[in-house]
Amino acid sequence: MAYEAKKIEKKWQEFWDKNQSFEPKEDYTLKKKYILSMFPYPSGRIHMGHVRNYTIGDALARYYRKNGYNVLHPIGFDSFGMPAENAAIKHKIHPKTWTYENIAYMKKELFSLGLSFSQKRILATSDPLYTKFEQEFFIKMFEKGLIYIKEAQVNWCEQDKTVLANEQVEDGRCWRCGHEVVQKKMPGYYVKITSYATELLDGLEALKDKWSAQVLTMQENWIGKSEGLEFSLFLDEESGMKTTAKKIEVFTTRADTLYGMSYIALAPEHEIVQHLLDNSHLSSEISSKIKAMQNQSQRERQSAEKEGYFLGIYALHPLSGKKIPVWVANFVLIDYGNGAVMAVPAHDERDFEFAKKYNLKIIKVIEGQETNLNQAYTQKSGKLIQSAEFSGLDCNEARKKIMDYFEDNNLGQRVVNFKIRDWGVSRQRYWGAPIPMVKCEDCGIVSENLENLPITLPDDIEITGEGNPLDKHPTWKFCTCPKCGKQALRESDTLDTFFQSSWYFARFASDEKTWEQKAFDKKSVDYWLNVDQYIGGIEHAILHLLYARFFQKALRDLGYLRDNEPFCRLLTQGMVLKDGAKMSKSKGNVVDPDEIINRYGADTARLFILFAAPPAKELEWNDDALEGAYRFLCRFYERALNVRGKELLKIEQNSLNKEEKYARLKVYEALKKSEEVYTKNFAFNTLIAACMEALNALNVCKNEALEQEGFYILLNILEPIIPHICFELSEKLFECENFKKIELKDEVFVKESFNLAVSVNGKKRAQIEVLSEQSEDEILQQAKQSVKKWLENKKIVKEIYVKNKLVNLVIE
Repeated sequence: MAYEAKKIEKKWQEFWDKNQSFEPKEDYTLKKKYILSMFPYPSGRIHMGHVRNYTIGDALARYYRKNGYNVLHPIGFDSFGMPAENAAIKHKIHPKTWTYENIAYMKKELFSLGLSFSQKRILATSDPLYTKFEQEFFIKMFEKGLIYIKEAQVNWCEQDKTVLANEQVEDGRCWRCGHEVVQKKMPGYYVKITSYATELLDGLEALKDKWSAQVLTMQENWIGKSEGLEFSLFLDEESGMKTTAKKIEVFTTRADTLYGMSYIALAPEHEIVQHLLDNSHLSSEISSKIKAMQNQSQRERQSAEKEGYFLGIYALHPLSGKKIPVWVANFVLIDYGNGAVMAVPAHDERDFEFAKKYNLKIIKVIEGQETNLNQAYTQKSGKLIQSAEFSGLDCNEARKKIMDYFEDNNLGQRVVNFKIRDWGVSRQRYWGAPIPMVKCEDCGIVSENLENLPITLPDDIEITGEGNPLDKHPTWKFCTCPKCGKQALRESDTLDTFFQSSWYFARFASDEKTWEQKAFDKKSVDYWLNVDQYIGGIEHAILHLLYARFFQKALRDLGYLRDNEPFCRLLTQGMVLKDGAKMSKSKGNVVDPDEIINRYGADTARLFILFAAPPAKELEWNDDALEGAYRFLCRFYERALNVRGKELLKIEQNSLNKEEKYARLKVYEALKKSEEVYTKNFAFNTLIAACMEALNALNVCKNEALEQEGFYILLNILEPIIPHICFELSEKLFECENFKKIELKDEVFVKESFNLAVSVNGKKRAQIEVLSEQSEDEILQQAKQSVKKWLENKKIVKEIYVKNKLVNLVIE
């Protein structure tokens, strides 16, 4: 009987659906596993990256479920966002209609892969019920001071009329529409993630060996803790009159290099720079150059060639009193420190590069091994020179003493700075969660009453691509003030979509029967959290994971959650490539999962995607390998139909011949490997290879009992990877009794013989096979016999036997 993938897969998907096979149990005394793959944006169709992500998670969920665990394995959709509005403009369709039609289609695609998701806990972040509790969190955070309003320079896309995060600016253009991005000052809502910076950084320690070192390093660098000295540089009298400012606040981590300061560099947005621009104190050419810098994103500036201009003003060195020229430079960030840098080119590579370009002084103040000035000496070792009374001190000792001096004389203070900035969450678009705030002329900006949530979006809007439709709606924004009852206006900004994806993991963990009443059911959430295994792309290593970690801590402090971290273990899977490039429609190298499933079946797609490469590595698409996976399943199916079913026949290990013992060993080696793969290293490709090796070994034997046991075990091992075919064959042969934990048999791993290297004077001369029951004397005798030509006319002075490894004969 030929393998009919479509028929088999339809049968078992209907069976699982009818029997609600993958719903988590409500018995909270059971051992549990919460397996979560990052949920998708409902763009319309799944791609092979989705297939890889969800197949990995599904294999783990099925493994634990089969081994007696209560498993939560949910799916949802990150369904707010700009693409829906772009589709509305392009196709003249409402964003909501487009989004939910896509969700319906993608759900069908995902379940056609046989993914064992809970169907009762499916959610979309654009669901009003989800928005209700998200708005509740926003209000609670606002009341606690974790969300505040400030005016700040933002990346503004004039085309989309929206604020962009730095990460959404690519080569100076909007990542969505490609329009040029400019800097604009706007009020907005900010999440005070910096108040958790220390805890976010310290928490990484507990994730070591559970998250990849690469991700941990990326998070650590993004948080960017630095300890140093903050002090003031006073402007000279003439400069002060020109700028109306008295001083410049700077921060440095290298107080020991203070006497090497040869210029000060300000960020293009610094208030002093802006004052000089506004009052025409700079030439038109320099002014236009600085304004061009201001319209560059931070990412662009960091990758651009160093650029700067002298501002015609001077500051006084805080210790020597010397005049220091003040420049504007594109490498200085307004958000770090105070937007001002004390530049020491002799001991900082960036400062050195800038100084060389503009022929500025380079003053060496640490005597290091490198004596030339062709490069900066950045090592934290050596004695200070040209540093007044601090000369001669070791630079590390000097750093401490200089900071002490500043604090003792009220010149400055020790501070800790972080590179991470507060998170701007205001977006000027329609398709997002409305920010639940009200603007009242008498009361100012106040939060909506909780009983009025959710604040939902109006359906009767028109998306034109210009401005925010919520601002133009004739009635939606008009409301009454929740505090005084007078006429007021709703906030028309909506939330950044990262806000939605930062807490969905906890919503999944809450008993769905309580979703209408509360954000989280304490009993179920305390049982399921934290997530045991989280799976997703490396591209989310910083922002999504950092925001989710923040939300966990903030919601803990607000009394909603218990744990400190949301995700215990993290697996970041590699991208799926074709012809060496990431699959994309623009490159014409997309492989449609629907076509694969229709032609070969879901199990073929799953087998290929897990066999082609280790999960953390990039996977190169290969049509021949896909065909090979299908042919393997055909052979596997046809071979299984000849296996004797029902009760297992008894096998006497001692009665098996050498080939049979080898085949049985290979089956049990695959079983042993399966635990390691499913619970530790996720090297599914090696497990599949081990199963293939075991099948090849069984092919050589003609032992009915051995073949029966082999398929009993191999179907168990492979069920998480190719579930449909394994369910079909296990039902036919064993009534699925093999879908349980199978114990290893020690007798199978006992070797009757083993190979030993035989060396003469430490040089390998032969290899012998010896029986396990042979004595040491017998082994030595056999070893000597194998190398007798090297022993002729020689005297053996020492015989060394390292058990089960080697024999070494020392001769003279």
